Amino acid sequence: MGRCKWVDVSKPDYVAYHDNEWGVPVYDDRVFFEFITLEGAQAGLNWYTILKRRQGYRDAFADFDVHKVANFDQDKIDALLLDEGIIRHRLKVASTVTNAQAFIAIQQEFGSFSQYVWAFVGNEPVINRLKPGEYPPATTELSDALSKDLKKRGFKFVGSTIIYAFMQACGLVVDHNSDCHCCGALVKQGDKFIASYKE
Repeated sequence: MGRCKWVDVSKPDYVAYHDNEWGVPVYDDRVFFEFITLEGAQAGLNWYTILKRRQGYRDAFADFDVHKVANFDQDKIDALLLDEGIIRHRLKVASTVTNAQAFIAIQQEFGSFSQYVWAFVGNEPVINRLKPGEYPPATTELSDALSKDLKKRGFKFVGSTIIYAFMQACGLVVDHNSDCHCCGALVKQGDKFIASYKE
């Protein structure tokens, strides 16, 4: 079965993430908050380091309930810095709380974070169909624009490289190689796109 070049097929959880999540359009705000948190935590690290700790992050950050996280106080942040299930980086942990507050402000302004973020791609996934063996870019004009707007709204750890990875993870951008079995698997249902193997 063909897969994107970056997938380490010796790691079943890595394969499952690629096959079932990466590039699948997201419309659930909880999932968006999870990925913006995980991608920010990845800064300076590799994705597998974060993927292995995903359950730890869910446990630490109230299953990514944005309202609960927005109310974490300094004592809670200090406690999280002792939690071995996550990356214990003070600025990254603290940014999750401020990002939650900024996330809620977007929900209040646009109705949902989903509506806000999908507008950046015209409400349709950007499908690139990379050549076999080709790696996707680190940033694009779209990730530059979204990164800039998120920073303006108070988000931290949302540089363009992090945001492009976030867009890929959430299916705003689809960067599967053309010889990958997931390439071309999106279908439109109503006003949303799903992976055809998830029908």
